Amino acid sequence: MELIQLIIGGIASGCVYGLVALGFVLIYKATEGVNFAQGDMMMLGAFVALGLVNSEYWALPFIPGVILAAAIMGGVGYGVDRFVVRQIFGQPQFALVILTIAMGFVFRFAAGAIWGFTPLVLETPFAGRSLQFAGIIIGFEDLVTIIVTAFLTLGLWVFFQYTRIGLAAQAASQNQMAAYIVGVPVRRINSTIWALSGVVSTIAGVLYASKGAIDPNIGLLGIKAFAAAVIGGFGSLPGALLGGILIGVVEPVAARYLPSGFSQMSPYIIMLAVLVTRPNGLFAQIYAKKV
Repeated sequence: MELIQLIIGGIASGCVYGLVALGFVLIYKATEGVNFAQGDMMMLGAFVALGLVNSEYWALPFIPGVILAAAIMGGVGYGVDRFVVRQIFGQPQFALVILTIAMGFVFRFAAGAIWGFTPLVLETPFAGRSLQFAGIIIGFEDLVTIIVTAFLTLGLWVFFQYTRIGLAAQAASQNQMAAYIVGVPVRRINSTIWALSGVVSTIAGVLYASKGAIDPNIGLLGIKAFAAAVIGGFGSLPGALLGGILIGVVEPVAARYLPSGFSQMSPYIIMLAVLVTRPNGLFAQIYAKKV
């Protein structure tokens, strides 16, 4: 019974890792670049939602506040690509890595300057509520996290497989010059995907905040999410989610049954094992670039 309880909680935590990993994969599928500020975008989205819902000046209802926060962070993502990332267009991918790492520090210090570094709690309508079934207690926050993550992952998969923008984004990632020649608005597509990544990050941040207090350092969770994306395969949206769930389940089980320290190391041990045995990830869908 205790193991089942740990697994359920781990799945919910893994869904948050998976959503942040989805942000990595979204940008990679469109640009073949990696946004190392993804965790900090999640953190900033959580604080924006907190500012809209908990603020004495706004005090919006929870759902409208989250929607507005997601729209704001979508604008932030669009602006980051339009006015920052686009300036290094054509440069080696290493330039994007350094740029996004620096951007993450900027987001972290900006959040600290506005909201402070003291942990804060986002008020949610399902806080403290739970379901009990056969002796197993499932918190509403865990249930909501799992359901929202499943629907969002399905929606993003459909977006990339069946919409014109999603297909254009994948074409651009395969060969940006060829896509541009045949009429794909590559730059606008890239900005749109960055905006979508900002929206997904905000949802992940709100779900994370529903389970506990937040502070500017929660952006470091992006490191585990990156491991989840690598484990699942950077070209696979379902793989990113499953990689996150795998890490989320292993962590509490390792903390309970293995010696101290294994819980913190487990995501990276799994990532190392996957890289050695399956360098493309467990669920990779893209193995070779089409030219």
